[in-house]
Amino acid sequence: MASSPPTIFTTTSLISLLGVTVVGIVAHIASKLLLPKNASAKDRFTFIWLAFDAMIHFSFEGSFLYLSVFGRQVNTSTGPFAEMWREYAAADFRWGNADPGIVSLEILTVLGAGPICCYILKQLANNDPARHYWIVVLSTAELYGGWMTFCPEWLTGSPNLNTSNWLYLWVYLVFMNVIWVGIPLWLMYDSYQHIAQAMRLSRNPAKTKAA
Repeated sequence: MASSPPTIFTTTSLISLLGVTVVGIVAHIASKLLLPKNASAKDRFTFIWLAFDAMIHFSFEGSFLYLSVFGRQVNTSTGPFAEMWREYAAADFRWGNADPGIVSLEILTVLGAGPICCYILKQLANNDPARHYWIVVLSTAELYGGWMTFCPEWLTGSPNLNTSNWLYLWVYLVFMNVIWVGIPLWLMYDSYQHIAQAMRLSRNPAKTKAA
């Protein structure tokens, strides 16, 4: 009698994706509570993204970092976060065995990118235009992190990536990483426009007075 194929979408898969959804909902609620009522749609989207980004860095990725330092690793740990990361490690094996390159990037992400997100959120709530500099800094770091996560794999034939099914390939490896490429690129472009416009106006004050 033929054995049935292994279940791909498990209870852990469902709970993990619901957890990400809840983080997004909390970020949306925070934007309603903390942003001025007259905030633009662009600023509201930026706030929601950065709040989502910060919470993912501190909770999900922070738990990975805890489980992957001082001799620990996800594959030999217990608890709900260990189960969640073992689920992701089924798609990218490096996350299960405390790969030094991944852990190094996550140290920067959790301890660097997370606090910068929170600082920009404060600037957004205060409508401080200086946020555009920090958005460029953060977005550059996010893009660098994504590149250094996957480029070494591509150069070595992707030995640690499991693309054998739709969940691992399109949800975990593609969607869960592409959003940290597409949105930072857009944020960088938008902030560049603001910074460039301010610099041009500073060189031609007459235009500012005319406006």
